[in-house]
Amino acid sequence: MGETTATSADVDTIDATEESPIHILWINAGLSCDGDSVALTAATQPTIEEIALGALPGLPKVAVHWPLIDYECGPVQGADNFVEWFFKADRGELEPFVLVIEGSIPNEAIKREGYWCGFGDDPETGQPITTSEWIDRLASKALAVVAIGTCATYGGIHAMQGNPTGAMGVPDYLGWDWKSKAGIPIVCIPGCPVHPDNASETLTYLLYQAAGSAPMIPLDEELRPTWLFGATVHEGCDRAGYYEQGQFATEYGSPQCLVKLGCWGPVVKCNVPKRGWINGVGGCPNVGGICIACTMPGFPDKFMPFMDEPPGARISSTASGAYGTVIRKLRDITARTVDKEPKWRHRGDKILTGYRPPW
Repeated sequence: MGETTATSADVDTIDATEESPIHILWINAGLSCDGDSVALTAATQPTIEEIALGALPGLPKVAVHWPLIDYECGPVQGADNFVEWFFKADRGELEPFVLVIEGSIPNEAIKREGYWCGFGDDPETGQPITTSEWIDRLASKALAVVAIGTCATYGGIHAMQGNPTGAMGVPDYLGWDWKSKAGIPIVCIPGCPVHPDNASETLTYLLYQAAGSAPMIPLDEELRPTWLFGATVHEGCDRAGYYEQGQFATEYGSPQCLVKLGCWGPVVKCNVPKRGWINGVGGCPNVGGICIACTMPGFPDKFMPFMDEPPGARISSTASGAYGTVIRKLRDITARTVDKEPKWRHRGDKILTGYRPPW
């Protein structure tokens, strides 16, 4: 196995040989619907198959331990037991590995009896091992920790005000300044569910980084990859031109801007309209759905009630409407002058070119 000697500033590279794959340990036992796992099966740039089978040039060998596709079963600590891979990582027998966490993390300290969620059983006690305990055991040993989906990144639906679980995202649990032993901050890929290609592309980046083929992954203040979440929905939306012209949909089915129907696109960091959902096709506003801000740390509390015009939208849409009225008139004048042939080209028998001989 390749050994890690990383500092807090630089990620260590691994010996990407047949004997030392990078293991991806995926825990989907947080408070979750498994929607992020399901979404990843639709990834195309790259596909999960390309990652797992090493079909990408320069990508280190990968061993994926993912509940959605793993067929291993058997008794605890048996040779064919899926959870045994996590015990191996805990014992230091599985290095290097990337820990992927799906689902929000409940506060087990406020649960007087039982537990909120767990992942496998402790062979010594026969009792379930809570998800938070697995994070305590494995996070410090991981090359990188990835929170996938809005529940894992920021708490999501389960962390709404009034929830009984005390649910939180991985950064809230481990700390926003937490870094792995390789110096990598928690990598957050929000989305409800996560965009398939955002997930596969980020995992691929981390694998290339681990192999020494990419620099430290660039993250914003909310720990999102900057190249994926650096622009707003509005900036990549096909409907943005209607906003600028002051044309707003008043009912679903219209191709115009959806702000008045409750779309938060002008302020939400997300690339779905630009990227589409599968192979560039689909995505919320692209198919007539409003953006409800599922990639934002304040989701859902700060963006409810859905379907209502967002605060500030009335002022901005009124201003855009007044501006757009003038702009549309000016563009109409321009269109009438340029949407026709030049004067030297006209219908008729006589051919004119506009050319003037210099002699």
